[in-house]
Amino acid sequence: MAEAQLQLVARRVRSFPDFPIPGVLFRDISPVLKDPDSFRASISLLAGHLRATHGGSIDYIAGLDSRGFLFGPSLAQELGLGCILIRKRGKLPGPTVCASYALEYGKAELEIQRDALQPGQRVVVVDDLLATGGTMRAACELLGQLQAEVLECVSVVELTSLRGREKLGAVPFFSLLQYE
Repeated sequence: MAEAQLQLVARRVRSFPDFPIPGVLFRDISPVLKDPDSFRASISLLAGHLRATHGGSIDYIAGLDSRGFLFGPSLAQELGLGCILIRKRGKLPGPTVCASYALEYGKAELEIQRDALQPGQRVVVVDDLLATGGTMRAACELLGQLQAEVLECVSVVELTSLRGREKLGAVPFFSLLQYE
């Protein structure tokens, strides 16, 4: 069953050569979202992994701006948890904490509301794709500022040649699909 679900998701990921710049092979998850069976399978597979790995020890799912917002709430609902948002700077009201991270073309910043979590709460971070790891690392740093415990980071797709999981240090990482 799990292998059939994984193949369903894999068949829906499209590749676009030379996007957004020459030499880049873009992995597009839009068809996964378009197909209810494929999307449901991706959520089911991620939830199954988290149940097997962490049981009932997760307090929240943290979705990363912006495509992590597509998977985070559905995954949280599947697990019977709440979802918190980690957004690009300037998008959240109220007091926030901020972390900067490097991009290929400069730097960016992520924020979380200061009262999103209590110290010691256990969180899993979700995004659609792990590339260089900068965004997930910044998310982990933000959660650390709130004294939360990051149990794991997960994504649907991982671009292994970019070695993003190495930026996460000791934080475990899981992906459904891996591409060079």
